[in-house]
Amino acid sequence: MEREISIHTGISMDYTAEMEKAMQHSHKIGYAEYCRKLDKRLDVEKKREQEYAACKHLAAQMDGKIHR
Repeated sequence: MEREISIHTGISMDYTAEMEKAMQHSHKIGYAEYCRKLDKRLDVEKKREQEYAACKHLAAQMDGKIHR
């Protein structure tokens, strides 16, 4: 069942049970809380950015080893 969340900016977002489960698993907060609280959102996005950079670095290392 999809729900609609209205963020204080006036943007409406649909989210699914799978999205909720992923937020709980990855960040230990619910999607609704993520949308409501700016500090939580900033924490989550900072963590995502760090994970993305680490994965990009790892992929570059792997790419260099494969092509040698």
